[in-house]
Amino acid sequence: MKRVFKTRAFANQTKKFGLPDSSLCAAVAEIESGLIDADLGGGLVKKRVALPGRGKSAGARTLIATNQGSRWFFVFGFAKNERANISTVELEALKRYSGELLKLTGAELNRLTDCAELMEICNDQKDARP
Repeated sequence: MKRVFKTRAFANQTKKFGLPDSSLCAAVAEIESGLIDADLGGGLVKKRVALPGRGKSAGARTLIATNQGSRWFFVFGFAKNERANISTVELEALKRYSGELLKLTGAELNRLTDCAELMEICNDQKDARP
């Protein structure tokens, strides 16, 4: 069962440039088929995502915590025209955060979605949570 989430911080970072959840789910599907921009280590990958009306090269950059299987968490996002990359300090903090997210149990994930710290954006389980 694959579950894809975005953090509240990610949602706030990407709200201003209108990154739709459908694009994020498509990005996960691309990674699963081998199309990855960078493996940053520590369970963190970088993926370019197209923005509405723009291509990937002028779109958003996303960082995703993943075990490359059942868990995917969009943890950081920025538009290419806003910044070139993240700092070494940010990268190390995101790797630690990714490790913590990937350790969460199903019950903990459900609790965090209930309190809106995480938003589940795609779920391949037939009886997905609303």
